[in-house]
Amino acid sequence: MLAEYLTRGVKAGLVAGVVFGLFMAVVANPLVVYADEMNHAAADVDGGHEHESEAAHAHGDEGDHAHEDGSGHEHEDGSHGHEEAGHGHEAGGHTDEGESHADGGEGHHDTAVSMAVNKAVSVVSGGLWAVLLGGAFFGIAFYFLEPAIPGAGAAKSYAMGLAGFVTVSGAPWLVLPPASPGAQQSLPVSTRIPLYAGMMVAGALTCLLAGYVYNRLRASNGRSVAIVGGLLPFGILAIPAVLAPTNTIQGALSPELRTGMTGLFVFGQVLVWLLLATTHAQLRSANTSQTDPSAASRGATLSAD
Repeated sequence: MLAEYLTRGVKAGLVAGVVFGLFMAVVANPLVVYADEMNHAAADVDGGHEHESEAAHAHGDEGDHAHEDGSGHEHEDGSHGHEEAGHGHEAGGHTDEGESHADGGEGHHDTAVSMAVNKAVSVVSGGLWAVLLGGAFFGIAFYFLEPAIPGAGAAKSYAMGLAGFVTVSGAPWLVLPPASPGAQQSLPVSTRIPLYAGMMVAGALTCLLAGYVYNRLRASNGRSVAIVGGLLPFGILAIPAVLAPTNTIQGALSPELRTGMTGLFVFGQVLVWLLLATTHAQLRSANTSQTDPSAASRGATLSAD
């Protein structure tokens, strides 16, 4: 029976993975590349100003030494030396230029290949991520938690999708919001990983508590009261969000572009979970003619409790 649930979850993940992969290829990747180019351009401008400042300082020092130590004859001899060196540079200039163009062509080709590989990897990894979420949440977790999930029929799939989004993305983002490409974060990776994992655990526990409160209130007070009571436990997530250290994000992107990138990340994850829930609901409704005795018995036990 678990294999059937797992197969259904993986199928939902495959559908979501294909759509999410197309979203990555058509929308997300071009915007990420554009943001990365903006970061590099800003870095080049900053580096150019610094180089000009250092060059001007060095030129000033060189001029001072020349005025102190140089004489007219030395300048004359030096000028002949510069002319000879200049002729030598001109003679070899064509060779250097040819080598430079060759190296530039190879570098451009390598960059294009590397960018294409990165795009392909991001698309494939996005699809595999959706398959993993489908198998883990809508396969294994749904099998064990189905009697406790609020609602009936397709509502269970959407409730599971909401719980998955809160667990994997929503709760962790309260502490570590999505960062744009090239942004610098104040907290080190060794701190951010435990924080993210801890907020995932907090999100999962909050979703379980919300489902339990909803089911208890639904039996005694009706659906409206149960919905309000089921939403209240999500306020608990504000406690670790306030107590967690602040992760300051700095980058060269404009505030508008940073906001757009953050919205893109959020939309991408919402899209994945919505596709997973919708596809899973459709697959379950297609099998309504086949009754699941284990799920029915578990649901009857829960109702009796």
